[in-house]
Amino acid sequence: MSKKSKKHIGLALGGGAVLGAAHIGVIRALEESEIPVKFISGTSIGALVAAMFAFGKSWKEIRSIAMELDWFDISRLAFNRNGLLSNKKMGKLITDNLGDVTFKDTEIPLAIVATDITSGEKVVIKKGSITTAVLASTSIPGLFVPVETDKRLLVDGGIAENVPVLSARDMGAKYIIGVDLNAKQNFTQPKNIVQVLINTVHLTLRNVTKLQTEEADLLITPDLSEFDYYHVKQIPDLIEKGYAEAKSVIEAHFDKAD
Repeated sequence: MSKKSKKHIGLALGGGAVLGAAHIGVIRALEESEIPVKFISGTSIGALVAAMFAFGKSWKEIRSIAMELDWFDISRLAFNRNGLLSNKKMGKLITDNLGDVTFKDTEIPLAIVATDITSGEKVVIKKGSITTAVLASTSIPGLFVPVETDKRLLVDGGIAENVPVLSARDMGAKYIIGVDLNAKQNFTQPKNIVQVLINTVHLTLRNVTKLQTEEADLLITPDLSEFDYYHVKQIPDLIEKGYAEAKSVIEAHFDKAD
């Protein structure tokens, strides 16, 4: 890769519920290899990690945040006709760590992908509240209550673009590193309605995501087949898996002498 290309690297972090911890390992590998990320986009859990990174959080800081995160503990029964759970506690997690920030405050240009549940359109959020954008992108349909903003009802961005490669390209990135958490994933038998809904979403997205990631210049696909989408006790091992795969791919494709 040329020095010129390194000035325009975009990182696209895909969805995958708890599997998103692997993104932290990818960021560690990029930091250690001194790969300069100039644009970052995120979908679903990838939006949360992307937001933290866009505000200058190191992989170690993001890891500390993730270790305190319980995918279900941050939720509570919503008693809402549009969803079973509220993710307001995730909003508190974001503001506690970043403050009441907007896209104009980021250190790295950031795009977050959500889906308009009324029209099915992809909504790329690049202005306004970071917290609102992340909550919209992580609102798994049927599970979390949709986020209403700008006269739209928004849900998980994975429905429209699970690995937001094109969104990073549209920001101005010339070389896109995509991270697909679902490419090698096995699906375990669900034990409750929450797990049924999560499996349904990701099974639906898997084939579509393959087409989207063909647009990436470099694709990182850690083998997460031994993990499920639900249990946070897996987070340390997921980080290590993401790191090992990213380190191997980076060493094979980047010359540090560039």
